[in-house]
Amino acid sequence: MGTKPNLLTRTLVSVTALAGIAVGSLAGATVVAAAPAQGPGASVSAGTTLNAVVNLGLSTTQAKYVQCYLKASWGYSGGIDGQLGTDSWKAMQRRLAADYGYNGSIDGIVGSGTVSALQRRLADGWGYSGAIDGVAGPGTQAAFKSYANNLASTC
Repeated sequence: MGTKPNLLTRTLVSVTALAGIAVGSLAGATVVAAAPAQGPGASVSAGTTLNAVVNLGLSTTQAKYVQCYLKASWGYSGGIDGQLGTDSWKAMQRRLAADYGYNGSIDGIVGSGTVSALQRRLADGWGYSGAIDGVAGPGTQAAFKSYANNLASTC
């Protein structure tokens, strides 16, 4: 009986991680999933929250620059910790909705719609010249780094 909660936990974490990667379809993205520790006989409730961090190749310092910019102008109220999580991406989605054709939900999920809008932003003066395809490949990540580095003065 003691192995069933562990099996359930491992299965839930594995399925959640795979779903997050599949939904994001982000080559090279950093995804961190944290689940609460489970003791013997514990169960996972529907209210359990996983924290996803998607820095799209940015260093912690570069991600902090993005967070400073989002805090100054786009309603980000979280910490400047260099971890682009749900609240950071909600603010970025507000930015992208304002001028770069993002028309999805402001949900903080970094899916292909968010990446496509980010690619349009990065093509507007930040060196991105690839397809607007919603895939955060090497070209998207390089341009995002350039964009983030330019935001250093906002911190």
